[in-house]
Amino acid sequence: MTESESGETGGDARYAVVLDYLAHGRVDDDRPQYKKKPLAYALGETTFRLFELTLAEDADVSIGDRVVVEPTADRERVESAREVAYDDVSNAAHSELEYVVADIVAGDERRFVNFYNDAQPITLRLHQLNLLPGIGKKLRNNILDERKRKPFESFEELEERVSGLHRPEEVLVERIIEELRDDDLKYKTFVGREQPTQ
Repeated sequence: MTESESGETGGDARYAVVLDYLAHGRVDDDRPQYKKKPLAYALGETTFRLFELTLAEDADVSIGDRVVVEPTADRERVESAREVAYDDVSNAAHSELEYVVADIVAGDERRFVNFYNDAQPITLRLHQLNLLPGIGKKLRNNILDERKRKPFESFEELEERVSGLHRPEEVLVERIIEELRDDDLKYKTFVGREQPTQ
């Protein structure tokens, strides 16, 4: 597991959104209470990596808060961060995941609309657009034809211009959740892959 969101770009600090806060550490941690630090599970905003964060004793953290994961020097409330798999996070974190992903997609509309503008073929028979739930050959071709005419500017415009494409942002959220849940997916477009440890 990596200790950082090193694959992220855009600004000096890299953020994660808190999905669950465990004031008394993990339930399965058998150490005495005084030895357990507060933990949080969080989702990286750019690479959609899942993290277990060890928090400072006095950290004031709530579900939905943005915290700095990297660089280490900019962390105020986080002592350490380690990447974890979907099955390693709490049920409460699973419950929050879809809402947090939807907020990230809505909050960075330009980035995600550009996925529809920039998606490329993966193989001769498979296109990145076909990885999205509900997008088959016909709908993919409609998107490709429309974007040749003029790039899409918003989700609303995408929906208006591409017949049959409903709620394009929700389609992305569904795909991101699928990539988070299934470690063995052959093609991951949104969820950052684990980097080899140094």
